[in-house]
Amino acid sequence: MAVITVVRFGMLDARIESEVMGFLARTLDCEVQSGPVLPEPAGALDERRQQWMAIDFLKALVAAAPARGRILGLTGRDLYIPMLSFLFGQAQLDGAAALVSVARLRQEFYGLPGDDGLLLTRARKEALHELGHTFGLVHCPDPGCAMSLSTNLPQVDFKRDAYCTNCGGTARARLAALNGETK
Repeated sequence: MAVITVVRFGMLDARIESEVMGFLARTLDCEVQSGPVLPEPAGALDERRQQWMAIDFLKALVAAAPARGRILGLTGRDLYIPMLSFLFGQAQLDGAAALVSVARLRQEFYGLPGDDGLLLTRARKEALHELGHTFGLVHCPDPGCAMSLSTNLPQVDFKRDAYCTNCGGTARARLAALNGETK
C-alpha cells in the first residue's frame, strides 16, 4: 500500500508534524506515517541571503522517499530558489517528494504576535497543495482550491484546506493508482 511519509528537518516543532499528519490522513483517506527527523542539508544555507536553497531539501527527501508513496518534508527554514525570493513550498510534479516551509507562514516572521491556530491552518493548506503536485496536479484557477497558486499570505489565507471537485477527483484517482486500485 502507498503511504505518505511526513518528516521534519531539524528542530521544527513536532506539533506541526502531528497536525499535518492527522489532517492528511483524514483528508486523503490514506495511511500517513512519521519518518525520521532529517538533518538540514549541508551547504543549503546562503549566508548572504540568510535563506536556504529549497532544491537541496528536495534532494534529501528524494533520497529518503519510500519505494511507493510520497514523502512530505516540513522545515522551519526560510526557503528560496534562484528565480524566486522565497517559497512556501516546492514539490516534484508527479514525483515522490514535496516540501513545506513554515517560516513565512508564521505571524512572527512579519513582526506580529504568534497565532498557532493560524499557523497550523496555513501549514495544512500548503501541505495539501505541495502533495497535490506530487499527484500531478498543477495550479488551479479556483482561488479557493488548495491547489491555487499562493505567492503571498492573503492568497494562502483565502484558499480552503481542501481541493476543489476537479482537483480532488484527480488526487483521489492518483492515490488509488499508487495503491494498485482502480476507481
